[in-house]
Amino acid sequence: MGCFMEISPGHQGIARRDLLKGLGLGGAGVVIGSRHALAAPPETRSARVRGIVFMVSDGMSTGVLQLAESFSHLTRKRGTEWWRLFNDPDAALGLMDTASANSMVTDSAAAASAWGGGQRVNNGAINISLQGKAIEPIAALLKKSAPDTRIGLVTTATVTHATPAGFAASVSKRADENDIAPQYLERVDVILGGGSGYFDAAKRPDKRDLRADFTKAGYGVVSNREQLLAAKATKLLGTFTSGHLPFSIDRDHDAKLAARIPTLTEMTVAALSRFLEDGKTFLLQVEGARIDHAAHLNDIGALLADQLAFDDALAKVLAMTAGRNDILVVVTSDHGNANPGLNGMGMGYSESTQRFQRITRFKASHERIFADWNKLKDGDVPQLTGLVESALGLVLRENEAAALHDILRNHEVEEWNHLLDKPEGLLGQFAGNHTAIGWTGTTHTADNTLVSAVGPQAARFSGIVKNTDVFTHLFDMLG
Repeated sequence: MGCFMEISPGHQGIARRDLLKGLGLGGAGVVIGSRHALAAPPETRSARVRGIVFMVSDGMSTGVLQLAESFSHLTRKRGTEWWRLFNDPDAALGLMDTASANSMVTDSAAAASAWGGGQRVNNGAINISLQGKAIEPIAALLKKSAPDTRIGLVTTATVTHATPAGFAASVSKRADENDIAPQYLERVDVILGGGSGYFDAAKRPDKRDLRADFTKAGYGVVSNREQLLAAKATKLLGTFTSGHLPFSIDRDHDAKLAARIPTLTEMTVAALSRFLEDGKTFLLQVEGARIDHAAHLNDIGALLADQLAFDDALAKVLAMTAGRNDILVVVTSDHGNANPGLNGMGMGYSESTQRFQRITRFKASHERIFADWNKLKDGDVPQLTGLVESALGLVLRENEAAALHDILRNHEVEEWNHLLDKPEGLLGQFAGNHTAIGWTGTTHTADNTLVSAVGPQAARFSGIVKNTDVFTHLFDMLG
């Protein structure tokens, strides 16, 4: 099984053109010179790396890159930064082997543990070995080897969620976010995202006032966009919602949300600007977490909006580090999810492009639709149809609306694909009838994920990269 192949990360035998063809990325609009090999030009591993920005488009299946590129041209009249890197001769390109210890299909906890702890662990655990022992995460190790090292965690999920936690915490169950939060104190210098409740004495089971503890330790503690943009403290704890940050599609269509909650780009700038200014070694992890959540919901509108928001953050990082020879930027995903793809529809597939364009009408996430539906309590089929039409600009057929209404009320419906036998699976299929987007399910997949890297020692990330090799590279460069 390819997922478990032990292949050196330095493997450079795959041509860039062949890689792109294999991924379905070699179509119109991309010019790939045959002179460009997959890997960046050979370089010495002694090249100094002062800082690393490790960017994670969580749950991004490979095909999302092309969908986002097309959607960006459609809605913004420009391409995406990650797509551009695939035609950058200075960028190293690779594929991530993503398996966990107990499955070819990883979850985010095991994936982040491979990166942050250097070992494959079982799904659901964060830096806990197969023998049940805590694995010291890279944030703690770097602080020991060089106490001045700066660590940052930026995410659109709760800051204690699986991906950021994999770099800085160890718990047997990823859901134990109350146990993760205190592990960040004095170990992580900039913490930005959602999850305020895990730091709030009134909401924590142990009643510990973590906000006060962080304040005493010299952190600036902020809770909204205005406070973040005005903050001057070198160390920051910013939690802007009790749970995950809202989907970008919902934030962008709600002026109050937009005024109160920062974008991923704004949070990334807040962290990176501090690290670039003080001249110290740093590791900054930036996660577009809700791309994964949108895939779980089979929500193409929310997925593409958050993927473009992630790409905006990437563009800003590359702009801020341009001209430097000591900052490495790595962009990847921890696993695929539901594998969305644009399908051929109509005679000679003539309707596919037109149907894809209908996604531009979407104004809200599936999460918002289901939340509004739950507020109705005993809503009827016409009300459900109205919610979908208002959010997505499409009208469900009578039998589609009836089936969705039944499954939302926990009634059995006929659905032969058990991976889609749930409200999000049905709504994704019905929306796909209008947009030509299909999904394999509502769960993670075993596919290899894309890796791009630019900067000193970028070639470490070319070819096939086993997820645990990421830890080795990061610690070797910074430790």
